[in-house]
Amino acid sequence: MDKQSALNLIEHLSNANGPSGFEDEVKDYVVKTASTFSSVHADHMNNVYLSNKQNSPAKGKTLMLDSHLDAVGLIVQAVKPNGTIKFVPLGGWVPANLTAEKMRIRNQDGQWITGLVATKPPHFMTEAEKKQPIDIANLVIDVGTTSAEETKEVLKIDTGCPIAPDTEWEYFKTQDVMMGKAFDNRIGTACLMAAMSDLAEANLDVNLVGGIASQEEVGCRGAKVTIKKIHPDIAICLEGCPADDTFTPEWLIQTGLKRGPMLRDMDTSFIANPHFQQLAVDQAKQNQIPYTRAVRTGGGIDGSELLEYQGAPTICIGIPVRYEHTNYGLVAYSDFENTVKLLKSIILALNDEVIDAL
Repeated sequence: MDKQSALNLIEHLSNANGPSGFEDEVKDYVVKTASTFSSVHADHMNNVYLSNKQNSPAKGKTLMLDSHLDAVGLIVQAVKPNGTIKFVPLGGWVPANLTAEKMRIRNQDGQWITGLVATKPPHFMTEAEKKQPIDIANLVIDVGTTSAEETKEVLKIDTGCPIAPDTEWEYFKTQDVMMGKAFDNRIGTACLMAAMSDLAEANLDVNLVGGIASQEEVGCRGAKVTIKKIHPDIAICLEGCPADDTFTPEWLIQTGLKRGPMLRDMDTSFIANPHFQQLAVDQAKQNQIPYTRAVRTGGGIDGSELLEYQGAPTICIGIPVRYEHTNYGLVAYSDFENTVKLLKSIILALNDEVIDAL
């Protein structure tokens, strides 16, 4: 996939609205786009399945590529008498990162309405209030109405409406860096789609299937379904992973901008298969692809579900994302490009004999 096509793919994926449980917009785009290079379908949970058209029972083993469609968002809990909206999170947010941000609310007619996360102005705060930590329970979204009736009846916003960041993707040519929302995990999804597109006509020694899951941010729920439908013998989880290079000493940086893909050894939910991990390291070195390795003391990924299925050897390849789980993230194009290169080299290196030896 050439650079402009890749940038277009990432832009569309980033701009699509799809908080956990409401991934329809992302699902529809993936199905339409992936149909040009794979056999593709979706289920009622919004999981999407991509199969290489060269797959055959004669090839034997199945390699599953995993990513997830959803991103952190919010959901309307209730409308207050003054018309502002009380919400709860879908996925993990730091409350301070929400204040004064624009959000989109999908109303009951399917239209996206822009609102602002509002707090009490400092002019009305006591000194004690100014020092208190921000609590999501005290935040509201203001859509410019003056009553609950206006919000509910005119804007058609009420309990259960999903909310996504109101953010437009941008590309900074000089830095070769992209800024946008939902890179966790639309950037992993873009890597999966780019690799499968590039290998669509390749004579692979494995059956290649992509499982792009829903609801990862609320407990890896979609992957619990995709794994059982695909029945993989081996799996690679692709994730937009939080970069630590802006606040960590150099010797401890494990996921940094323009440092290449991250090979995750461990987090609180997952330990990579060490033999498969070594194969990935060897491929990176042989192909002169920069990479980092990471041992995390927090976080969790779909890879935990993949690994549990029949003990299938599983690794996680991460694309560094600065400022995850906010309205704006930063991703270097070179990190996307090198992740796709590494992914393709691993796929091409796999066959039944290699997999059996892991």
